[in-house]
Amino acid sequence: MPWNQPPKISPSPAARRAARSLRRNLTPAEKRLWWHLRKRVPLEGTSWRRQVPLGAYVVDFCCLKHKLIIEVDGASHSYDAQQARDAARDAALERQGFRVLRFTNHTVLTDIDTVMDTVHAHLAEIAPVHA
Repeated sequence: MPWNQPPKISPSPAARRAARSLRRNLTPAEKRLWWHLRKRVPLEGTSWRRQVPLGAYVVDFCCLKHKLIIEVDGASHSYDAQQARDAARDAALERQGFRVLRFTNHTVLTDIDTVMDTVHAHLAEIAPVHA
């Protein structure tokens, strides 16, 4: 099963260590989204992992089966230099077949319904539900 197998991109040792630490120290926005991903994503096969090491990167949330990544960004991501790093990171992950969604901490904390609607819409595109 895809949800309990390691990702195809081998994580670096540094990424493994960072992921372990990040899983223990989720931000309030990440905690909120994690709860909603586990409780409010109704599509079968949408098992989510948090703080997943993929190559040299650690992504906030990932559904490996559907190759969907969700990133929750704090204030530091509004700076030009960080946005350039994020764009390069997203491009590297997209070359591996992943789709990356980004939300701000503020959006996750104040408008979780819109965040979840966006996640549902992307999952429906990837794995349409048949009636």
